[in-house]
Amino acid sequence: MMSSDEPAAPPPLAAAQLHLAKLQRQYQQTLDRWTPHVLQRWLGTLGLLTLFMLRIVLSQGWYIVCYALAIYLLNLLLAFLQPRFDPSLQDDLVADEIEEGTGDEGPTLPSQRDDEFRPFVRRLPEWQFWLSSTRAVVVALFCTLSEVFDVPVYWPILVVYFCVLFALTMRRQIQHMLKYKYIPFDIGRKARYGGSH
Repeated sequence: MMSSDEPAAPPPLAAAQLHLAKLQRQYQQTLDRWTPHVLQRWLGTLGLLTLFMLRIVLSQGWYIVCYALAIYLLNLLLAFLQPRFDPSLQDDLVADEIEEGTGDEGPTLPSQRDDEFRPFVRRLPEWQFWLSSTRAVVVALFCTLSEVFDVPVYWPILVVYFCVLFALTMRRQIQHMLKYKYIPFDIGRKARYGGSH
């Protein structure tokens, strides 16, 4: 018989929730420790991707998983290269305001689009790009452990289709970059403030 001063054992659901919360904290702490190590993170992801590709080539299967991973990584790459605020949408909004007559609310500063420095803000930050890519590669690796995902397909068609899709998509992205004059990478000398340079 239990006395009233003994602590009651937590119900199994509460214990499981506490354990899950502890695991989530440990996972987040690990991710926080990896944040400043950009090169090492990407090298690790490249290693996982190489392991995945070796698995595909040596087993000669799971081509549909490989294709799905490639399409997903292409989608992430495009989001990484695009600005958060699309200039073409801003042009459309300005044109709509002019047509509706609501665009004349007085003078605005700066008077031209190029008068003000606007830093490039990505639609998908580097950290999210890395994390999503790594998770996708790990999921794809686990998919290759099951025969359910080994759908028989003629893989050269998938390769050709992906190459055409990649070329067309990147051409469109490069044209967009040239039209709106933005470069998604830091190229050239970095500005130093407060120094002698």
